[in-house]
Amino acid sequence: MSGKQPTRGRQEASVAETARALLDNAGPTYASASHVTLKDTPTPLFQLLTLSLLLSTRISSKIAVAAARELFRAGLRSPRAVRTADRRTIISALGRAGYVRYDESTATRLHAAAVRVDDEYGGDLRRLARACDQEISGAVRLLTEFDGIGPVGADIFLREVQDVWPWVRPYFDTRASKSARELGLPDDPDALSALAPEGRVAELAAALVRVSLDSQLREDVRGNTC
Repeated sequence: MSGKQPTRGRQEASVAETARALLDNAGPTYASASHVTLKDTPTPLFQLLTLSLLLSTRISSKIAVAAARELFRAGLRSPRAVRTADRRTIISALGRAGYVRYDESTATRLHAAAVRVDDEYGGDLRRLARACDQEISGAVRLLTEFDGIGPVGADIFLREVQDVWPWVRPYFDTRASKSARELGLPDDPDALSALAPEGRVAELAAALVRVSLDSQLREDVRGNTC
């Protein structure tokens, strides 16, 4: 019994070091990278929906994040702003970020999402949380009703929103959980969330996704735990 304790201690220290390395090297959240200060208020929640839609397309996350920044810089931060914007304004913002392959279809989907948020939820996605009785399966169903947001997009939204919607937490999707296992971390959501400081669970989830997409970043994280 006494011989096992030091081994367990070393394992726990290694897990903690890996979590710290993830947060230090593979953060921040995708919302933060898009210059969104996420709060439980209508505008940042709509911005997160916009980002989730952009990230759902088969395009690099860097371009999707850059596109979100351009849209927000152009003032397209609310459902009303997007639904009343000239279509060329949306397409131009996407183009400045290099989001050109899907610019036409994405502009259509962004407009439709804005209309849906306005008409179904009064411009406030907190009503979506109430409409699904704060249940994950219900939230996924409602999110995937937006054209352009499938299960992956719903995962992105819920993964990013969990620190401001506590009822979602802990939320680690399949990609994040697989990445955790590959790094020697627990893949149990509660155990994983316990590794993150308060208010940084979404950041840990985003970091796990980033290292799953970037082999060099994954090696950097591993190198910082040696």
